[in-house]
This record gives sequence, C-alpha cells and structure tokens, in this order.
Amino acid sequence: MNAGRTARERARAELTDEIKTVARQQLATVGAEALSLRAISRELGMVSSALYRYFASRDELLTALIIDAYDALGEAAEGAATGDDPIEEWLAIYAAVRGWARTYPQEYALIYGSPISGYQAPQTTVEPASRVPLALLGLLQRAQAAGRLSVPGDAPEPEGTLARQTEVLLALAPDVPAAVLVRAVIVWTQLFGMISFELFGQLVGSMDPADAFFASAARQMAAFVGLS
Repeated sequence: MNAGRTARERARAELTDEIKTVARQQLATVGAEALSLRAISRELGMVSSALYRYFASRDELLTALIIDAYDALGEAAEGAATGDDPIEEWLAIYAAVRGWARTYPQEYALIYGSPISGYQAPQTTVEPASRVPLALLGLLQRAQAAGRLSVPGDAPEPEGTLARQTEVLLALAPDVPAAVLVRAVIVWTQLFGMISFELFGQLVGSMDPADAFFASAARQMAAFVGLS
C-alpha cells in the first residue's frame, strides 16, 4: 500500500516537472502573457482536464514557475557566498547572479521583467524572492563581525520614513549599521538593474560586452556599501 502510494507520488512529481518544462519552453517562445495550459496539455498529449488536476489555473502554474526561478537564483547566490574574504565573496555573488540570469534569461524575465497582466503574485513568492538579498545581508553581517565593514564617510544616517523602513532590515541584520543597510538596498537594486540592462539590450553600443563593466561595478559597489 505504502509502496503504491509512493509510486503514485513519484509519477505525479515527474509529470509536474514535465508540465513545468514545457511551460518554460512556452516562456521562451510566446512569453508569460501567452502561457496556456491547453497548449501545454496538447504538447504533452494530455486532455486539458487531466492537466488541471496538477495546476488549477494559469496563475497557479505561473506561481510555481516564479518560485522555482527565485529558488534557483537564490541557490546560485548562496552557493557563491563562501570564503574568508568578504570582498571576494561579494564579487562571487554578483558573478553568480549575473551568470544565472544570462543562462536562464526567460526565467529571469519572468521574475524581473514586465508585470504579467492580471497576475498577482501570492505571499508564497516572498520567501524565495528574499534569498538573494538575504545572502547579501548575511555577508555584511559576517563582515561586520570580522571588522571588515565600516560606514562610509559620505553615507547619511537614515531619517524619517527611510529610518522607519530600514527597521525591517535591522531586524534581519541587527549588527549592520542602518546607513550601510540603506546602501545595501541601493546596491541590490543596482545589481538587478545592470543585469536587466544587459539582458534587454540596453547596453548595446556602450558597455557591450559587459564583463569588464560588471567586474568594475561589483568592486565599486563593495566599496560603496562599506566593505574593506
């Protein structure tokens, strides 16, 4: 009985993976807006009613794909967050995040591209979406403990609304100075902004190819955030 149940669960997991694989192929050809459960069922040789037992709607499938993408990106960043030198670790995280985005541009566009009409991401996407910024915050925490982090002289102390918003980050990285945490958010958005510019063709004619640009920017952002 248990063996049969395990076999069914395994078969369901395998077919779920197949559905998501075909869905990712659709992302590459028609984009997230045109993602179609019926088209996926035809590709797999299934009746659409059978596929709906795995994903009840397009939005449910989109959510699964978004969570997978965030988790894969998070694993890449976390896998690079090793070593004794915080600056080299910082550079490794930048390189790993960019490398993942260049390898999986459709999945990157799904999570950092244009919003999908009619789709509202549920709360379940928040935790996987936090993995990259948490990897950066963890690095700053370790650097602070090792005496390798300092508040840059030109970094203003957050006040008013910004100070209240920074309290959320202080709960996650209590040892990191508030002024550094504000800069951490700046460099986080800078990282994904640069990647989006590269993937969506905005660097053509200037910083293209972008390897040297990213290497330089990563080092400057390490200094900007206070790593030494």
